[in-house]
Amino acid sequence: MLTIKKYAAIDIGSNAIRLLIALVIEQKGKDPIFKKRSLVRVPIRLGADVFLEGEISEKNQLRMLDAMKAFDLLMKNHEVTRFRACATSAMREAKNGSEVAKRLKKETGININIIDGNDEAAIIATTDLKELIQTEKTFLYVDVGGGSTEFTLFSDGHTIDSKSFKLGTVRIINNMIRENIWQDVEEWIKAVTKPYKKVSLIGSGGNINHIYKNSGKKIGKPLSYFYLGSYYDMIKSLSYDERITELNMNPDRADVVVPATRIYLSAMKWSGAKNVYVPKIGLSDGIIKSLHNEKLAAELEVNN
Repeated sequence: MLTIKKYAAIDIGSNAIRLLIALVIEQKGKDPIFKKRSLVRVPIRLGADVFLEGEISEKNQLRMLDAMKAFDLLMKNHEVTRFRACATSAMREAKNGSEVAKRLKKETGININIIDGNDEAAIIATTDLKELIQTEKTFLYVDVGGGSTEFTLFSDGHTIDSKSFKLGTVRIINNMIRENIWQDVEEWIKAVTKPYKKVSLIGSGGNINHIYKNSGKKIGKPLSYFYLGSYYDMIKSLSYDERITELNMNPDRADVVVPATRIYLSAMKWSGAKNVYVPKIGLSDGIIKSLHNEKLAAELEVNN
């Protein structure tokens, strides 16, 4: 007999806010099936506020409020039984981040968890990333966001080291990064990958997903360093307008895709990785999985 639940995840990032609604299909004795039903993305770009002004503007607070009200209606319409909302670096760094979260809770009933880089990495680790890293291989996981990039080294299925750097796409296009940050990232990657002969990259984030989707690669096959390098040269040679018209990019993708590709390429170069795998993983997917795991843990406790 099948049990079907609907869960939802709200991911409040520096570049966009997303609502993912997913089916969780359970069958006794088998692994659950997670099936995406709806994904709504609103490009509110909170990072542009926070990294330049230090706080979320009234204009963007109202836009967030509208988005949350819309998300709430969508969740009710889909008959979602459990959901969680998580906010990352932009709200974490905003002077008024907690205040905005309280306002949203008061006006929409949606409680927002402002999480740190370690929490973010732990949530993402519950996704299909887990299946990919449970091998004898060594992977450098690179999650590029608008406000920061998370790097984690996995080897033989274990986490070796992890670090978050304030090197995000929205920060870069607004010239809001520290002078020596690229050098710091280079030194960390080289030091942490030095003991390993062969390292592959795992890329996550909206930009690498966009690149992978348009590469024509079969799911599971990696992108090569050569392919990514050629792609980077191509998008750099086009203007912002040309990326929108000729490559059919969304306006809020056409500017950040350039620094994002540079981060992935740099990580490949410094770790010696020849390939980057792009599994369908992200914070939203991780939230759905963690909601399911919490339900199982609660049921186990009740039965014991």
